[in-house]
Amino acid sequence: MPEPLKGTSRYMAGIDGLRAFAVLAVILYHLNYNWAPGGLLGVGIFFVLSGYLITDLLIAQWSKHERLDMKDFWLRRARRLLPALLILLVLVVAWVMLFKPAHLPSMKGDVPAAILYVSNWWLIFQDVSYFEKFGPASPFGHLWSLAVEEQFYLFWPLLLAIGLRFVKRRGPLVCMTLAAAAFSAISMAWMYEPGLDPSRVYYGTDTRVFALLIGAALAMVWPSRKLSANISRSARLSLDLAGVAGLSILLFAIWKTNQYDDFLYRGGLVLLSVVSAVVVATLAHPASRFARWMGCKPLKWLGVRSYGIYLWHYPVIVLTNPVGAEQADAFSIPRAILQVTACIVLAALSWKYIEEPIRHGALGRIWSSLRLQRNGQKKRYTRLVASTCALVLCVTYYGVASLTSDATASQTSADEKKAEVPQPVAPHTVVLPKQVGPTLPAGSVSEQGKPTTKPGEATKKTDSATQTKPGKKPVPPKETTPATVSTTSTEPVNDNTNPSETTAKDQAVQQDVANDKQDQPVQSGKGITALGDSVMLDVAPYLEKLLPGIMIDAKVGRQMSQAPDVIANLKAKGHLGKIVIIELGTNGSFSEKQLLKLLKSLDSADHIILVNTRVPKPWESVVNTTLAQVAATYPQTILLDWYAASAGKDSFFYKDGVHLNPEGSEYYADFLAKAIVNVSNEKKE
Repeated sequence: MPEPLKGTSRYMAGIDGLRAFAVLAVILYHLNYNWAPGGLLGVGIFFVLSGYLITDLLIAQWSKHERLDMKDFWLRRARRLLPALLILLVLVVAWVMLFKPAHLPSMKGDVPAAILYVSNWWLIFQDVSYFEKFGPASPFGHLWSLAVEEQFYLFWPLLLAIGLRFVKRRGPLVCMTLAAAAFSAISMAWMYEPGLDPSRVYYGTDTRVFALLIGAALAMVWPSRKLSANISRSARLSLDLAGVAGLSILLFAIWKTNQYDDFLYRGGLVLLSVVSAVVVATLAHPASRFARWMGCKPLKWLGVRSYGIYLWHYPVIVLTNPVGAEQADAFSIPRAILQVTACIVLAALSWKYIEEPIRHGALGRIWSSLRLQRNGQKKRYTRLVASTCALVLCVTYYGVASLTSDATASQTSADEKKAEVPQPVAPHTVVLPKQVGPTLPAGSVSEQGKPTTKPGEATKKTDSATQTKPGKKPVPPKETTPATVSTTSTEPVNDNTNPSETTAKDQAVQQDVANDKQDQPVQSGKGITALGDSVMLDVAPYLEKLLPGIMIDAKVGRQMSQAPDVIANLKAKGHLGKIVIIELGTNGSFSEKQLLKLLKSLDSADHIILVNTRVPKPWESVVNTTLAQVAATYPQTILLDWYAASAGKDSFFYKDGVHLNPEGSEYYADFLAKAIVNVSNEKKE
């Protein structure tokens, strides 16, 4: 919130401090640090701030002129927001085309959606998940929140003007605003389905506008222009305590909540918006000492540039992260420091040379100079402006031309898909019923162990399956084509194919594998059922060799929410064994309630083996924590720690860090088989 130019409103430095806090929380979330999984709450803080400041400004204008100048309001919003956004779009698209072409498929359609401020609905209609992505992400995936705000800026002044005109008392107007906020919050709670991807309710203007409306209601009862610095000492103390308590609650929520927490979507985000409103109210008061603390120079400096920092942080992170670096590694902290520094520097340059000059009338001065200059100079300026416009139009055309594309933020590049087209091989002999659950998709294993699609068709069908809308059943597959490759390819996609280049670390891993193979368990797999996703598909042929007769039901993209139906079908056909292995969580999180429901349906099983996951995505820790907590308390349940067993064994995985190549699949199968042998021996004893 830069200082007002015309002196029509009071500058509140503490508000800029809160902006800095919010944008840093969002950056930490996108850096995927486990100690700040709730950093996405920073966006909600921005929404409350925006609702308060815009409504406060509009009501002040109404009080002075008895009318709202819509044209002036919208033009000022455009001057403030559009130039920096257009520069970002041009530079990022140019950079990606030159240096990061793998990201191009995920960006198609994002540019016009960003310019028109409909990014959130574009992502919803394209079924692009904000939380569960495989493959290169779009560097514009964060612009959805700006779209929500701009849509609010478009309609709210009109609705507010009607309200101010016909509702003379503020009390009823506040009640109407809060009623609209409640309707939005109820819509979120009603549309949200636990265990499914929450992207629809997270993106939607209809399900997120409550935060903006809560801020707007605060502006009606707590207008900044009417707040006095002359208050009692006890009132000042109460004000500061409320602000400190509110900020502490927000910090705790950022530390303890995550994007898969049911609490957030069933009232949690509303409560945190109310807490944010309390903090905003404290910071807006001129008597608040807490506001002076939050308005210190470093936070104020960052807050003034928070818009540019928010614009630049996500492209910088997405385009500088190496493949599979979603989680911490040896270079994660130095890389994160450089990324944050880069986005702050870019934001500072944007503020100094684009945003601030335009705020002070640079565009008007340029236009005036064009009219007053002599013909020769006028032509030179005209050519400059024309060239700039042409560049912007080219970038826009690139985005518009791709509107018909079905690319999403979770797609892999075309080159990767070509490299992963499966090749026909001899089928393995996993024993499965003729029909288990719904129709088997591409990459599933049939009764004879053959892929259910012809080689070359599996990739196409798997990709089309990802178009199912989030929040609807069945849940869309989130995995990319290596899941299909694992069932048909005999050659690992591995960079360490030259023995002379094998590192000491890989040699140690290979020695461990050789030692493990000396005592491989081989016994009958009858009475054993394995339920899983594409990771289990990778393992299936090797597991069948160790446990002949095992029943394996695995499917690309399977989620925990789909497992109860599969179990019910297996039960109905008499194919559910006494030992059940559950390997799920590769494609997204699930709740403890969902897992317990599944386990209760396995009441006929003597032993249940839960296998945790290794997937370099934000939901990995959520899945593994849930599995560990349930396995520790639920009877007849054992947890196999694949996450620990696979630590340091990078050569087992394809480039996505999730799916197993033949070496890794064989190791995983041996890992499972040994656990089953131990369970069987305990059962005999």
